[in-house]
Amino acid sequence: MNTDFSDEGVNRITGSIIGAAQAVSSELGSGFLEKVYENALAFELRRRGHEVAQQKAVDVRYRREIVGQYFADLVVDRCVR
Repeated sequence: MNTDFSDEGVNRITGSIIGAAQAVSSELGSGFLEKVYENALAFELRRRGHEVAQQKAVDVRYRREIVGQYFADLVVDRCVR
C-alpha cells in the first residue's frame, strides 16, 4: 500500500491505476457489464500491490456538513476515488 499523499505520490498511484485499467481493457475487451471490469481492475490493482476498497461509502460534505453519501466504485490506497 502506498501512503504517500504528496502530489508526486498520488501521481504514481494514478499512473499505476491507468496502467492497470489499460491491462484489463486489453485483456477483456468490450461487452461485459461494469461490475466485471470493476472486479478485474480491483484484482489487477491488488496484484500490483495496492490496497483497494470496492463500493466504499464516502460522505459528501457541503460547508462542513454531511449532505449525502456517495458510493465510490473503487478507492485505491485510501486516497484515489
